[in-house]
Formats: sequence, structure tokens, C-alpha cells
Amino acid sequence: LTPFSASEDMRSTWQGKAGRSPLQALYESDQFEQSSLQAVHQQRRELLSNVCSRYTRKRRLLQPDDLRHLVVDDTHGLLYCYVPKVACTNWKRVMMVLTGQGKYQDPLEIPAHEAHVPSNLRTLSEYSVPEINYRLRSYLKFVFVREPFERLVSAYRNKFTLSYNTAFHKRYGTKIIRRHRQEPSDRALERGDDVRFEEFVYYLLDPRTQQEEPFNEHWERVHSLCHPCIIHYDVVGKYETLAEDANYILQLVGADASVKFPASSKTTRTTDDMTAQFFQDISPFYQRRLFNLYKMDYLLFNYSIPSYLRIR
Repeated sequence: LTPFSASEDMRSTWQGKAGRSPLQALYESDQFEQSSLQAVHQQRRELLSNVCSRYTRKRRLLQPDDLRHLVVDDTHGLLYCYVPKVACTNWKRVMMVLTGQGKYQDPLEIPAHEAHVPSNLRTLSEYSVPEINYRLRSYLKFVFVREPFERLVSAYRNKFTLSYNTAFHKRYGTKIIRRHRQEPSDRALERGDDVRFEEFVYYLLDPRTQQEEPFNEHWERVHSLCHPCIIHYDVVGKYETLAEDANYILQLVGADASVKFPASSKTTRTTDDMTAQFFQDISPFYQRRLFNLYKMDYLLFNYSIPSYLRIR
């Protein structure tokens, strides 16, 4: 399959309902006239572009494998790059409503596990090269991001501290314990269900980890999942402003007014204070190394160095 490149002027060529680019539609729409959200998203795009130009020396061509996280909605001309632990279950539910030709009405009626069944949504990697290029040029592209360490702790809590995630315990937990725990018990080696956060950090920083295979998508960096320096996203939504950013996107693509992004009801959500507690036992040396590993996500999406880190 021939590699393809994402053109520089992609974001100016998306054809909305009225044949206008997303930014034209935005500026001309009464709904968004003088909107503060409009300015916020403009600033996010500009910062992203500036950081990319400063830190990306060589533009590379996208491969089909790079596009597995881009979910396609051909009805509304929409591309969504999903990032695990950034409301991606609810976004997949919404995309199923948008692409379902009336099969689904309410995102919350879709079971969470069904939202992650690959056959329920098409990804850009499934299309031919001409079809991929057309969609990259023509569709509105969006991604949602989150404070990197908050997302990392959320992934750790979900995959390593919940008893039902036995597949992750077997797949990753046993390896982490074998390599990064002194004198592990036979039970821990067999089950892998009691990985400590400190051991998880050692695993992430171990050079062997990425030599053997790419990071799992739950802790892979956003810039590696969604390639924001190659694909020019029209909207960079943030977990911290999830409701308003989600509503903004749905209005922008002319989604039916009945389609609502689900309100968050989770009381177990990983917060900044909770994240700080997990980092208390991580030494400054490893804090700095871990920050460097996720540094590009901090820079690209304008997150400041967490105040709880002892790396200054």
C-alpha cells in the first residue's frame, strides 16, 4: 500500500453541509459569532502548530497502521481520533449514533463493551489510499486530550487495580512483576494482579519495553496515537472542558439536535489530587524520566508541569 501524506492545507478544505470549510462555517455562523470557544480552539490549533514546527524536524509519511485510531463518520464528514482514558467510550457511543442510520438513538443505551467492538465503527485504515486522502482533506478532524499523568494514573487504576481486568493482569502484570519486583511470590508471577504504580513506572521506562513492542494504547502518548503534527486537527477537545467541546463539535457538523454527548456521572474519576498521591512514592529521578517520556504531549496540548512533581 502506497504511503500517503497529510497535506498542509487540510483544515481549509473540509466541506461542511453548506460546502464551506469548518473555519468558514464557524466564522459565518450566527451560533458561533464572537464565540469565546471559537477563540479558544483557534489558540489550541496555533499552539499545536507552533510546537510541531519547533520540535518536528522531518515530516514523515503516514502508514495505514497510523490510522487505526481514526474513526470515520461518512454521513457527517467526521474523523475522530480516539484516545483511551479520554472519554473515548462515550465518544464511540456518539459515533455509533451518528453513523447508525437510526439504529441507535441514545448513546447511553449502547453497552460500553459494544462501543469497543471493532466492527461497529469503521476506521480510516480500512479505506483505500485515494479514499483516505479524500477524507483527510475533506472531513472535519477532531481529537480529545487529557493531562498526561492524570490519564496515565487513570489507565493504571483501570487496568491493574480492578479485579475483572484479568487479561491485562496476565498480559502485562505478570511481565512487570517478573522484571521489576525483587523476589516476587509464585502467586504474583502467575496472576499479575497486584502491580504497584512504582513497578508500572519502571516498566514504562525500561528500554526493553518499547524494543519488544509498541506501548499499549491505554498508556501510549497521544502524539503517537493520533499524529497531530502530520494530521491537522480542526478541533482539539480537552477532557477538562469535555461537555462544551463535545457540544461544539456536534453543532459544527450539523448533528441532529437530539444527539447529546453523555453527561459524566463517574464519581471514581481520576483527579489531579489523586494523581499527586500516586507520584508521592516515585523518586525525583524517575519523575523526571517519566515526564520526559510524556513531554511532547505536555507541550503539544499546553499542559503545565504538575506542581506535585519534584523535578525543578
